[in-house]
Amino acid sequence: MSEGPPATRDRLVYAAMTLFSEKGYGSTSVSDILRQAGANSGSLYHAFPTKQDLLLAVLEAYKGGIEPMLLEPAWGAVADPVEKVFALLDCYRNHLAVSECTYGCPIGSLALELHEPDPPVRQLLADNFEGWRRHVEACFEQARPRFRPGFDPARAASFTLTVMEGAVMQARTYRSLDAFDQAVASLREYLDAMTIDHPPTEKD
Repeated sequence: MSEGPPATRDRLVYAAMTLFSEKGYGSTSVSDILRQAGANSGSLYHAFPTKQDLLLAVLEAYKGGIEPMLLEPAWGAVADPVEKVFALLDCYRNHLAVSECTYGCPIGSLALELHEPDPPVRQLLADNFEGWRRHVEACFEQARPRFRPGFDPARAASFTLTVMEGAVMQARTYRSLDAFDQAVASLREYLDAMTIDHPPTEKD
């Protein structure tokens, strides 16, 4: 039995996800969303009384979709925990390459655009960043035995998030992958410098 068409609410959310990513939240009109979703205004306002309610639903969708939408495609064929981090960064690089460096991290773009977001919006932005950071931290935690004493997986994950967001921003600004590649190379150099020559074994 084939699945039926997506519910109107889901169409509205995915339409808003696409448009907020491409045009920004402020530049996306309600009519844009209705046209993209193939819905009428009554359906929109029944599901989402305000545009911010729709934004909250979009942020919830990103939050719930981090594993199926981002991590699973990036990590499917990668076993090494540190290489998983670089595979994730490479996923962003691929988006940039395909879009000729116009792609922007959806959460990062919204965080920059919404200078003073209301508390519920700000909390969901933070939750999305935290979910990303937590998964990367888990990779570094798994690889901790290979790193020097004092290596902090949580700080390394926050640093990685900073590298990713900054590298994407520079790639979009310069319309070039050079800055992205340099930033990722610097992260690799840092992790190499923190790696001990011979990870401890049970005998050690």
